Amino acid sequence: MTGRAISVSHKDFDTYNNYDGAVMTEETAIEAPEIPKKKLTPAEKQVQHINRIKKTAIACFIGIITGIISFVIVPAVSISGFNNYTMLALFLMLAGVVVQRHIFILMKLDTPKMGKKDWLYQGFMTFAFWFISWSILLSTVQR
Repeated sequence: MTGRAISVSHKDFDTYNNYDGAVMTEETAIEAPEIPKKKLTPAEKQVQHINRIKKTAIACFIGIITGIISFVIVPAVSISGFNNYTMLALFLMLAGVVVQRHIFILMKLDTPKMGKKDWLYQGFMTFAFWFISWSILLSTVQR
């Protein structure tokens, strides 16, 4: 096995565990496996960076589109606080997050490699642009 060796002796156990049992005179070496990291070439880094930019741009675009759809579908005069119409608009935004996965698949962006943190970021960006665009459109309505 490759890696660095960790030396463990009886003194180490006595110090931390206050163990009063048999004395161990030999040192035991435990090897921790070393996981090699793959070095990315500058071209691979650039491709990954461009893919991240595409994913962020899609999240922003979907957020703006769902904000516009929310403005068109939900009557602006009926929005006062948190009611059924605002829930409809919120569900439209959530549907936009779900649609992103299918767009990523069509664009052949690596969706299996995306973890919870990545999807949380995508959802937040969509929510932020949806909220901003819908709020701007609602503020232009004369009551």
